[in-house]
Amino acid sequence: MADLETLAAIQQALVDLEQISFVAHRDTQAALAVVQPFGDKVALQWVMACKALFEHDRDAGKAFIRGSEAACVASQTVLPWTQQALQFLAWRGSWKAVDGFMQQLPDAYQSMGAEGEARWATLGLAWCERHLDSGVAYFRCPVLDLEGGHGIAGVEEMLAPSEELFSKRRLALGTYLCGAIRVRNLLGIDAVLPWAKRGADILQAGRLRGESFFKLESEESLALLLENLPGFRTPEHQRLLQLILFAWYGQPFDLLEGNWSPDKGRAFIETDGDALYLPMALPNREEAMLGVLHAAGHLVFHSFERRYIEALFREVGRDHPPLDEHQRITWRPLFAAFGDDMIRFQLIFDLCEDTRVDAQIGSLVPNYLARLAALAATTVTPAGEAAAYFDWSRAVLNWMVLGVPEQAEFEILRPLLRPDATIVDAFIIANEIYKNNELPRISLVDREHAYIPARAPNAARPVYPRRVLDQAEFGTGTEDKDDVVKNNDIKPNPEQKQIPKHAAGEDPDFDIPPEETTGSGGRVGVGIPQQAHVVGYAKGAEYSEKGKPYAEWDYRDNRYKRNWAWVQEKELTELDANEASKILTQYAPALKRLKRAIQTQKPSRMAPLRRQFDGDELDLEATISYIAEKRAGMSPKANIYKQRVVQHRDTAVTLLADISTSIMQANAEGGGRVVDSLRAGMLLFAESMEEVGDPYSLAGFASKYRDNVSYYTIKGFNDKLTMHTRAVLGGLSGRLATRMGAAIRHAVEGFDLAPSQRRLLLILSDGRPADYDDGGDERYLHEDTRMAVKEAVDKGVHPFCITLDAAGSQYLPQIFGPGHYLVLDHINELPKKLPEIYLRLRK
Repeated sequence: MADLETLAAIQQALVDLEQISFVAHRDTQAALAVVQPFGDKVALQWVMACKALFEHDRDAGKAFIRGSEAACVASQTVLPWTQQALQFLAWRGSWKAVDGFMQQLPDAYQSMGAEGEARWATLGLAWCERHLDSGVAYFRCPVLDLEGGHGIAGVEEMLAPSEELFSKRRLALGTYLCGAIRVRNLLGIDAVLPWAKRGADILQAGRLRGESFFKLESEESLALLLENLPGFRTPEHQRLLQLILFAWYGQPFDLLEGNWSPDKGRAFIETDGDALYLPMALPNREEAMLGVLHAAGHLVFHSFERRYIEALFREVGRDHPPLDEHQRITWRPLFAAFGDDMIRFQLIFDLCEDTRVDAQIGSLVPNYLARLAALAATTVTPAGEAAAYFDWSRAVLNWMVLGVPEQAEFEILRPLLRPDATIVDAFIIANEIYKNNELPRISLVDREHAYIPARAPNAARPVYPRRVLDQAEFGTGTEDKDDVVKNNDIKPNPEQKQIPKHAAGEDPDFDIPPEETTGSGGRVGVGIPQQAHVVGYAKGAEYSEKGKPYAEWDYRDNRYKRNWAWVQEKELTELDANEASKILTQYAPALKRLKRAIQTQKPSRMAPLRRQFDGDELDLEATISYIAEKRAGMSPKANIYKQRVVQHRDTAVTLLADISTSIMQANAEGGGRVVDSLRAGMLLFAESMEEVGDPYSLAGFASKYRDNVSYYTIKGFNDKLTMHTRAVLGGLSGRLATRMGAAIRHAVEGFDLAPSQRRLLLILSDGRPADYDDGGDERYLHEDTRMAVKEAVDKGVHPFCITLDAAGSQYLPQIFGPGHYLVLDHINELPKKLPEIYLRLRK
């Protein structure tokens, strides 16, 4: 009788649902077939739950009904998760949480069991009670990602930092969770809390900036991860890796920082045919050493040699390899003929070419192949389709080491072991293997796991074709530098964005597309208020090509960020000889007075050099000391003479000018623009220095993001002041912003070309250090510039700043120190004051 009552109640509940929604009634009946085997009473409770959730929120009811079948199959029960779902009735608008809960239920039961699922649900319901949106984020987070292979203990340790962050910082779980899981997977659970606390501080400073940090999309967040990555850190061992390459290959290689970041999957050493690009960290020292040997081996043994690549593309029916706008080879046409099976062929081709190159390296480097095979043997085979390629590569390597002839399946590769084999041979053999081998198709996502340690995708980057010249044909046997495609400039604007040009003349830097910015706060260039908050950090890195890296000081973390600012040396192409002549004519009387003043300062009297080994007369004091020490039984040096010579000051100076966009502004005092006074000042300074006779150099700098700091050498220490140099000064114009710290560090290194005992760095600016990616934090680049000044002093260089910014006295004392800067009250005084300031400083 009770069973009949239960069945009647179920039917009545279904009728009620049908009156509410035909779809709900249909879906409930469909799922009831799976639930009913657990008993009619269980089925009744489940149907009543469907009705209650549907009446509470239609979407919540739909999610519960549609997810029930999978939940039954995975849990082999009904009531526990049904009762958990009913607790969502406590919150209005909780359907998103119900939807996530039902989607994750099967995985929760399968990965953590019934007890683990119960604890998982309890934790999530507690978050719903605390903050419903956080509860939604919790239940929508994939259980397998959340527990990380550690069961419910992994979930609990993942949530532990979030409790403190929510209670003390009001940091929602949705903001924290996704990035925290990735940080734990990369660095371990102990790294999560410091990372999250740093993100909470940034979130308080700016919401967009903070959210970018937690999504691991900002430079700050990625830099923090990179600084703490486990494994063999390549920047710290770059010198060792360079020595290894030079020892075995007898030539230097550029080892540059690659664009790999922890969110990009597996780390590889890559090459563009010109340099090697190293990730911040590799799993271990052995993989790093073998990896650089392998990557450099592709350059040494002609994987990217021009003639072979041309022959390779002729093999697929193209006269020449296609080149991009930077004259680099693009590989896609080589693989396009394979259509959807392109990745499979690419992996086979990479294996063949890697086999050829490693055979050549093995003949040169003792035990290289054995070490490579040992490293592959200790590496766990990846899951999925990548396993077949990984195992095949490992087997081929063992065949190369052991040289067992009876392994017939690998005999097709034997021609690649010959010293005269080329990449064309590798391509031909790869085609034969592709047609006859049963290696499975593989996705692009799985491709990175198919390579054994120390190897990498060979077509990961476009490459500069190399040229190896025949000694018999060309007479030298060395590389023809005119034939090697180089590119040290910033890439052009691929999207043809319109960029306002405030500067005169044509400047290649203006081809850099600007990042999208919102908000306000920083000052870009000198004294120009600009939008300062950057949306989408690291876009700038996309438009840089090489250069010299420098560390940058981050006062917020009280540490240096390695290889953070990249300086590229360039030439100024805007020439204006007429403007230079006009300036010299206009300031001829002032220049004449300066030269006369300089003549009076030139040494004309004979100054004595004391304690010499020979000379014109005895040095009385030195002679007495010598006799006294001699009679005391000592062995003094006989430096007892004086010499009289014309006294010269041993001083070298660099004049470093800030040529950011703001110098193109109109002069507030009238009489043209700021750049007009700057041109005149630098030109008169150069003419005066010719009269003084001290070694000097002239340079300018500008920047757009940390990896695009342009350093323009106008005159080097060993260069003469020519008409061309004067024309460059006459055509000087403004561009971009003012990353002063990087420019100072680069200028200080330039003093190595002027071995003088006294070295001065005159910095000419008209505003604050600032750049497009400083995030609106004025103090950031101020502090970095202050540290750059301190580093310069430690190296024996004395910086002095001359500013045209009336507000300079507010920030220059903190950067350069009292007495090491000068604020010019009138910009028109610059042409005459600049040489006079130097003459005062050199005394």
